[in-house]
Amino acid sequence: MYSPKPEPNMNKRITFSQSDLAIQIESLVDAIENTERPAFEIGQTRSGYERVWPTRLSKYFNSIQQMLNLFEGNYPYIYSEHLQAFWMACQDIGLERGLSGLVCLNEQNTEYLDFHHSMNVLVARIRQLTHEQWYQRRQSDRRYEAGQHQLTIAKYINQVLDRYSRTVVVRVDLHYLSLAQVRLRIEHVFRDLEKLIRARERNSIFDHETGYICSVEQGKSKGYHIHCAFFFNGAEVRSDFFKARKIGDLWKEITQGRGYYHSCNEAKESYGSEVGIGPIRRDDSCARDKVLKAIQYLAKEGQHLRLKPTGSRCIRMGRIARPL
Repeated sequence: MYSPKPEPNMNKRITFSQSDLAIQIESLVDAIENTERPAFEIGQTRSGYERVWPTRLSKYFNSIQQMLNLFEGNYPYIYSEHLQAFWMACQDIGLERGLSGLVCLNEQNTEYLDFHHSMNVLVARIRQLTHEQWYQRRQSDRRYEAGQHQLTIAKYINQVLDRYSRTVVVRVDLHYLSLAQVRLRIEHVFRDLEKLIRARERNSIFDHETGYICSVEQGKSKGYHIHCAFFFNGAEVRSDFFKARKIGDLWKEITQGRGYYHSCNEAKESYGSEVGIGPIRRDDSCARDKVLKAIQYLAKEGQHLRLKPTGSRCIRMGRIARPL
């Protein structure tokens, strides 16, 4: 039987986080959609030997083993269309671990292809799946959902701002340290968020809170993170800086030192005339519009989660109290 060639860069021991791998898979599938090239160009030299040339897709396959590992385990996730297409393609072609890398059988199921030919088969199957209706529909559904979330957030913010004559708006971004990101899984983020939300019921930091919005997101540079907005009765709370710091310190406590925070309220000057945080008067329509602008981006489509636990909600909001 054919002995497969070694997978390139197999000896590299670069460990990627769950978030990094999910984004790499998304980038690979996007690249496949935008080119007709294979993973590798394969031809023969004049002397009859097989030769492999890289393409614009080749770089993605340096971490293909770790990409596949992302789907191991029994934790119930919902995957984005990019991850779903990748995983379905791996299963459809029967991709498996050989002694020297990931390989699949040829069309006749008589022998294993080498790594480069196997990756070409994988790319061809992913490309087919990206043209199917379910894949195209998932993309449009996500854009529609992001738009609906923005409308819901806008309605919620207006109701909160209508509650009192003055509302203090606090914005904090909750992150994880780089060393913690390597082992961080999305279910850990939702667990920590749940602890933060539960803490509101007993921690004096949240005295006079009138509402909150938390959005779990995923970015290329900072991995998993949470954007939060907390609203307080302006007649009782004066210092937005103090509240932001206390919430950030609580986050570091919840994450046992694995997390850090950024206080938007301590960097208000960076927003210039568009600042939409701090004390906001109910009758100041211009300031209210800036609050909407500052917070609605929590539902932006570009930093959506590529995978999430089944049944989880990426955006959490408090209950609306009856107007006084």
